[in-house]
Amino acid sequence: MEEHPGIVFRAGPAGRRAGLAGHRLDVWQVVETIRNEGGEIEAAAAYLDLSPGLVAAAVGYYGDHAEEIDVEIAENARLAAEMEAGWQRRRDILAS
Repeated sequence: MEEHPGIVFRAGPAGRRAGLAGHRLDVWQVVETIRNEGGEIEAAAAYLDLSPGLVAAAVGYYGDHAEEIDVEIAENARLAAEMEAGWQRRRDILAS
């Protein structure tokens, strides 16, 4: 945390996660939002209602730990796809 002010670590079922101090967001969520906003930190900060400095802190952490954050992004995408597939199956069964 000393190397990356504004970043804290939280324990969870999947292990330790890097997050933003004073917020419920994880670094992976901020990085994914920046990507969705075309790489624009200011746009991501506005979308997340965060200061650009806090978003920049997440970018700094990502710069030093990209592999860790990319794994979290990929895992979230996998879980979202799995949940959507389950929802689709249930919807199809109910529509029959």
